[in-house]
Amino acid sequence: MSLEISKAIDLLQEHDLLVSSKILDENLMVTNISYNSREDQTNGIFFCKGNNFKAEYLQQAIDSGAAIYVAEKEFDSSISNIIVKDVQKALSLLSAAFYGNPERELFIIAFTGTKGKTTTSYFIHNILDEVYPGKVALFSTVDRIVGPKPEDKFKSDLTTPESMELFRDMRRAVDNGMTKLVMEVSSQAYKKNRVYGLNFDIGGFLNITPDHIGENEHPTYADYLYCKKQLLINSKVNIINAQTNDFDTVIDAARQTSDDKDIYLFGRDTKDADFSISSKEATLSDSIFDISSVTEKGKALGVDGEYKLGVVGDFNELNATAAIIASRLAQADKADIADGLRTARVPGRMEHINTKSHGTIFVDYAHNYASMKALLGFLRTEYPKSNIKVVVGSPGNKGVSRRAGFAKVLTDLADSAILTTDDPGFEDPADICKQIDEKIDHSRVDVKTIIDRPSAIREMIETSGGSDIVVLAAKGDDAYQKTNGVDVPYPSDPVVARKILKDIEG
Repeated sequence: MSLEISKAIDLLQEHDLLVSSKILDENLMVTNISYNSREDQTNGIFFCKGNNFKAEYLQQAIDSGAAIYVAEKEFDSSISNIIVKDVQKALSLLSAAFYGNPERELFIIAFTGTKGKTTTSYFIHNILDEVYPGKVALFSTVDRIVGPKPEDKFKSDLTTPESMELFRDMRRAVDNGMTKLVMEVSSQAYKKNRVYGLNFDIGGFLNITPDHIGENEHPTYADYLYCKKQLLINSKVNIINAQTNDFDTVIDAARQTSDDKDIYLFGRDTKDADFSISSKEATLSDSIFDISSVTEKGKALGVDGEYKLGVVGDFNELNATAAIIASRLAQADKADIADGLRTARVPGRMEHINTKSHGTIFVDYAHNYASMKALLGFLRTEYPKSNIKVVVGSPGNKGVSRRAGFAKVLTDLADSAILTTDDPGFEDPADICKQIDEKIDHSRVDVKTIIDRPSAIREMIETSGGSDIVVLAAKGDDAYQKTNGVDVPYPSDPVVARKILKDIEG
């Protein structure tokens, strides 16, 4: 990979990002790209980014061989440099160019939403991988798949990675023969300009509720909504939940760059969309639902009929409908779509574990009020005679509103709860649990706090039985606890639960 600096300057000028440039070698072509000063910088272009960036980081990069740096102000005049208005936008544009614009060789399907992004992305990937075996990449909160070999699948550290890693992994996918990419796009991806300059073939908007508002995320709900809707503005074809909050704002965003013929709406039991879905049957292991077209545009897609989903939850039927529409637009036929949904599995999403005598255990990533309400509401409706028992925590230093949200949903829908640790960051997990506990109505739900998460899970499983439903919430398949700036290895909730069951049930 390489980047000709003269062409980089032209690209920055084209996007009105260039402030000035000082190039000591007019023929400079870099063969390395980085924003981490601890990496090898030999003949590289180094980006000075981040709120906590220090001049000594640049000096480390220069000492390690950097040939040029990009920044929003001049740090060192003795080396070639490019000064830009926004270094994050510059990083995205120049990373794409450095890796040979791999996005142009991929059909990209992207989804956003407060909840359901990961599930929908896995549904689509499962369907399309059957139709185009070994040709479909996946960038999700849980996994990154950039090729057909085992070493081409690895755990993600961000829902949407930094732009440099994003285009690097796209290049790896293309080089591995992949032609399609399914990806999640978070609000932070637009807030931090990680996907600046990137256009999508299909963009989907699942829903939005107040979340991710806090000191390290979005200052206001309006800012959160603004970032979310950018995906639609930057997509050729849009798929939108017609029953989402702020629907008028969302569809207006889609119409900025797409004609109505390229906007597909779906909803539950509605006439105000192109597709209406209705639930038919649900068990502890799957659900059956119908899709019927309301408009001629919907009928033309040819997806009407009954579908069986291998993941429970009526809320997942909406995610599945979005996946069906996207897969059909990607030229999958109806039979392949139905087969793909029937076998779909999502790590840490409505993963159920049967026990001999300790009830039924569900592991789910539900990590905010909306997703927890949908999950517990479904379980309460389907199993009204069961006790619903929840193990849950809330992260530190972000999404502070989730704490009150968890308290409300536990009060409304749970019979008992154990509050515990979940990515406490730089906060004391006991304080986080206390903030949740203070807002719970203890006359309606039994609550205790056990800070050690495996111990909390063990306590809940050991004290459950019969028709009890145990919900291990908010962590899903996550194999780390983010604590004091360190990713501390954690076995993951399903692994912990299965080990406990082996200990107590044999």
